[in-house]
Amino acid sequence: MKRRNILQVTAASVGAGMAPWAFSQGSAAALKPGKPYAGVEVNLLTVVAPQFKAHEAKLAEFEALTGIKVKYQYVPFGSTREKLTAELVGQSAQYDVLSVMDVWGPSLYNLFEPLNGMLAEKKIDMQARYPSAHLRAARDGNGNGKNVLGFPIRGHVQLMFYRKDIFNQLGLKAPATWNDMVEAGKVIQSKTNMSGVAMYYGKTGGQNLMIWFNYLWGMGGDLLDAKGQPAFNSPAGVAATQAYMDVMLKHKAAPTASASFNETDAVNSMAQGKSAMVPVWWWRYASLVDPKTSTLKPEQVAFAPLPSMPGKENTTYTNTWFYGINKNSKKKAAAMEFLTWLSDPEIERSVLLDKSMNEVVAMQTKNLLDGDVNARYNGMHVFGAQALKGAKGTPLFDQWPQVSDILEATISELAAGQKQVKPALDEAAAKVRRIMRA
Repeated sequence: MKRRNILQVTAASVGAGMAPWAFSQGSAAALKPGKPYAGVEVNLLTVVAPQFKAHEAKLAEFEALTGIKVKYQYVPFGSTREKLTAELVGQSAQYDVLSVMDVWGPSLYNLFEPLNGMLAEKKIDMQARYPSAHLRAARDGNGNGKNVLGFPIRGHVQLMFYRKDIFNQLGLKAPATWNDMVEAGKVIQSKTNMSGVAMYYGKTGGQNLMIWFNYLWGMGGDLLDAKGQPAFNSPAGVAATQAYMDVMLKHKAAPTASASFNETDAVNSMAQGKSAMVPVWWWRYASLVDPKTSTLKPEQVAFAPLPSMPGKENTTYTNTWFYGINKNSKKKAAAMEFLTWLSDPEIERSVLLDKSMNEVVAMQTKNLLDGDVNARYNGMHVFGAQALKGAKGTPLFDQWPQVSDILEATISELAAGQKQVKPALDEAAAKVRRIMRA
């Protein structure tokens, strides 16, 4: 998209009902004057992400404003939930600020201090800043409560990334439906030495469910019914899961290694020129065009909305991380100063426009619709803003971690050819019902 067109789309997005944003007053405006917490050290426990490394690199600015020091402790994604659970059980005050993923939230809400009073004091309007799809992750009451527990700090929509050069060479269009994806994959495999699409069916923190959800919703199915009982083994759920597995097992449009791939493996398959497509979170754009991790140049990589089922609207599953304050912390006021500074829209924007990085994550409406941000990323963020309007997430409920474990094991077993779809889903549903009754 040209800059002029991006700005036109941005204006249209606002006119079509995107919430206006309330401010940016600047990082210093909402901070307490006089450096009342000078010398305090705030300890942060967070998942590994390039975005957070970029934040860490800016800490000198925060320390100059407040005198507060911040120490980052990074945890790999696969170990984060376990570490947070240990903090909850042990009622530890070791870390003052904690990062948590949305679907883990309900089982970990008791870790976090409600921020409502501090937000009111600082006149921070969360509804004006953040799309509701992200803000729900940082509320109690399974995403519907009154208490805000943190600031959405990292979140994603999903895109279909594809090899623009290969598609142009073969006269292919970006797939509009999942069937189109399969057919394009077959053509690519017949004309090149590449696999069509890298999928990821292996077990790693529920990653093999993240595309499956879109198949499920696209077929008219859902995870749970209105009574909170499993619905994923309905006829629609069975058909959706079969279609999801058929990409690799029947149509062979995905490499057989997809059976054990995690998300990173799938992205690397495209980055190393072995696959022509990968449906994945938007933040993976960076590793697809970074010469340190990829053989591809930016002009070879294009993106489109995730495919849909024929005749159905596109869906995107959202993923949100928030930073909250440990309720056991002895440094809550200083921690809130840090989160106030870090969540300023200009901090996020500066990372997005940093030419030394390819960081695409924008959480705040203002930055999703920013003309300069969209000019840099070819309109990706305008699309993200639109997708977030009707985006879905998994139901937020206490038992999700156990349910996720059951479902990801089921998908992995199906991909390995160990079970048939309907009996496997029925077996998983029986296990989930027992968990929901417990």
